Amino acid sequence: MFHTASEDEVKKGRTTDIYFVRAREVIKKKGIDKRVIAECTTSSLPLNYKWGILSGIEELAYLFEGYNVNIDTFPEGSVFYPIEPVVRIEGMYSEFCELETPMLGLICQASGITTKSARLKKLAGDKTILSFGVRRMHPILAPMIDRAAYIGGLDGFSCVAAEKIIGKRASGTMPHALIIVVGDQVTAWRYFDEVVDKDVPRIALVDTYYDEKIESIMAAEAVKGLKGVRLDTPGSRRGNMKKIIDEVRWELDLRGYKDVMIFVSGGVDENNIVEFTNADGFGIGTSISNSKTIDFAMDIVEMEGKPVAKRGKYGGKKEVYRCPNCLKDKIMPSNGSKSVICDSCKVEMKSMLTPLIRGGKIVRDLPSVDEIRDYTLEQLKKLEV
Repeated sequence: MFHTASEDEVKKGRTTDIYFVRAREVIKKKGIDKRVIAECTTSSLPLNYKWGILSGIEELAYLFEGYNVNIDTFPEGSVFYPIEPVVRIEGMYSEFCELETPMLGLICQASGITTKSARLKKLAGDKTILSFGVRRMHPILAPMIDRAAYIGGLDGFSCVAAEKIIGKRASGTMPHALIIVVGDQVTAWRYFDEVVDKDVPRIALVDTYYDEKIESIMAAEAVKGLKGVRLDTPGSRRGNMKKIIDEVRWELDLRGYKDVMIFVSGGVDENNIVEFTNADGFGIGTSISNSKTIDFAMDIVEMEGKPVAKRGKYGGKKEVYRCPNCLKDKIMPSNGSKSVICDSCKVEMKSMLTPLIRGGKIVRDLPSVDEIRDYTLEQLKKLEV
């Protein structure tokens, strides 16, 4: 058997921490249940990031559906900043206390992946980035990983199981294993071209046995209409990867293969993606799937209508208002609707926390994956890495 929880176990709170089970037991037996408001915030972001991108809200809605609570959240794909509440839950504490652990797990990991993907896409600009990292994580998580990466702005993904939740075909060409099994590069590239559907781009993997430059030239000569070559150079052979890419580009151009694109995979991250100026696209794996999680925490901030909070947290129900122009936010006590004006742009700010669940029913239309991705990319135009 796989060492994973079922959807039913997650939804019933069986993946919670035991102390929430014990807290609920005490509350119920002593008859001290209270109506509370809890907020989800992060006090800081990984690696001194200035912003994050929220993900996992659709799964959060499914988790709480059927529970007698009211939930407001930022829209999925929204930029967020430290301290501000991105999720607000209201209800009897015993109703949802055992869901705190799975709820945080849904948004912490997904938001970390979406945030990293958005940063990489911002740095890469118009260049193609594909998510290649599911092999580094538990396979049960593979669709979630590629969905989170896609809504962060990436252009494609490799996991077949993610196709059904994203609504797009997975991307990828060939592994080194195919070339090894066939016996030589040229025959493997030609077999691929003969067998695989013609709508799949012809991109040859060019570092199995020979120098990348030599194999790139061989591939361009062997496969008519070759779209590109992929460099997946192992770390022990890398040297200066930028110079390898530049050399391949020079040699292809020199022979009239200026339309053959160069894709790079393996070891690509924020620290080097901008340097690879002659690369046309990237397949990025571990740095996406193993992204730093966002350390969201859930804290009670109001009880029976009165502000409460533990040390280090701000008490009372809050609202977050955002300027549509500069994406700056204001956090304010929730004391009724009001017009909030951006200090910089002098325009009315928008309330970010909007109804998701009322009395256990999902009341918000959940956007498609592409709508979330478009929303993320529109915000990225106004953000700096």
